[in-house]
Amino acid sequence: MTLVIVVILVLAYILIATEALTKVNKAAVAVFAGTVGWILYICYGTDYVMSQHLADYTDFLAGARTTSVVVKEYIAQNVFLKYVGRAAEIVLFLLATMTIVEILNNNGCFDFITQLMKTRRSRRLLWALSLSTFVISANLDNLTTTVMMLTMMRRVVPHWRSRLYYGSAIVLAANCGGALTVIGDPAGLFLWNMGHVTPTAYSLSMAVPCLVAWLLPTWWIGRSLPEHIDTEWVAMPYRGDDTRLNVWQRLLMLIVGIGGLWFIPTFHSITKLSPFLGAFCVLSVLWIVNEVMNHRFMNVDEMIQRRIPRVLQYGVIQMMLYVMGIMLAVGVVQETGAVSWLTRQIDVYLGMPWLMGVVAGGVSTFLDSFASAVSFFTLGKQCPLNDGYWSLIAFATAMGGNIFCIGSMSGMALLRAGRVRLGWYFSHVGWKALVGAAIGLVLMLII
Repeated sequence: MTLVIVVILVLAYILIATEALTKVNKAAVAVFAGTVGWILYICYGTDYVMSQHLADYTDFLAGARTTSVVVKEYIAQNVFLKYVGRAAEIVLFLLATMTIVEILNNNGCFDFITQLMKTRRSRRLLWALSLSTFVISANLDNLTTTVMMLTMMRRVVPHWRSRLYYGSAIVLAANCGGALTVIGDPAGLFLWNMGHVTPTAYSLSMAVPCLVAWLLPTWWIGRSLPEHIDTEWVAMPYRGDDTRLNVWQRLLMLIVGIGGLWFIPTFHSITKLSPFLGAFCVLSVLWIVNEVMNHRFMNVDEMIQRRIPRVLQYGVIQMMLYVMGIMLAVGVVQETGAVSWLTRQIDVYLGMPWLMGVVAGGVSTFLDSFASAVSFFTLGKQCPLNDGYWSLIAFATAMGGNIFCIGSMSGMALLRAGRVRLGWYFSHVGWKALVGAAIGLVLMLII
């Protein structure tokens, strides 16, 4: 049965990696693999419990007679819920941060970005978009940031071919900025929730490599652009609960939202509660401020309108389901003992962290970076707090997702919204991202 469960995960990874060809949604595949894996696991629950949790199960029995029903109750209460809780922590954190982004965006708190975009100089526009994306994605989820910035860019740049370059630069900045902090990317959030890293140490170890992997390809892309570019400026449609807020009100909401997210690591350090609770605390305060600022317009019919297309919002929900499915699928494989066996084989035959990073980066070029990261994090579960292995794998998988669009959720958003061909992307952007990632990886190993 262990072999069957592992095969299901491998097949799921193949379908996820080939989503662009098969058109099978990877969120559906991940959820299927996670649910079916646990169903098969519990069918052979007695064997797994006796081999993996014998001492804990004996305490759970407390002298009672063991039966198949008791074994299933033990798995449901003491094994399965542990992985559900870990996955739910990440999903709830993403839900809170994405809602914060929606509130801030609908209130025009990111309008300063559009002011930076008012130029016909192509390289200035490129750096304005890239820098804004990098900074925002370091504080908010990188997929949500990518969707928001692509939406803004499409309103300014009318030509399809120019959008390809600017959209690619947005994806690079979002992935590099998200990898910089524990709250900017689901992989970093996973490490923080599992207690493998602390926010400050993680960001310090990722700072130089992420900056190099972002700045070098972006500069390279800029050299491919003409001196000037045609841009257009149209009046923004009514986007819900904003437009009538003045500058200080929007600034206050931005400080509450972004500043609150900066406080979450301190909140976690003081209370030891899950980071998602801090994110929900920030969301609740921002929500109240939003209603106070917009109390005159709460019953206006136009409030139901939104600036971001529903299809992109649906993509955000898919991402949360995908994260849940992948964590459940990897968790059930870990409970079978297959991961422990594979870890021992790697220690014997490889035993070199930098080689693991190269392999992880290579896998994430075609397999989603989060799935790759979680899989390799599981193999290194014996590493101590803030060990270099964690940041190495996080960096390698995030940068591997930049080489081909299909390797990251942000890249997939670009594929769907910008009609980008994989061949064009790699020949104009991907190989540059590969060079930047390789230099960043070398610097990480040296530093």
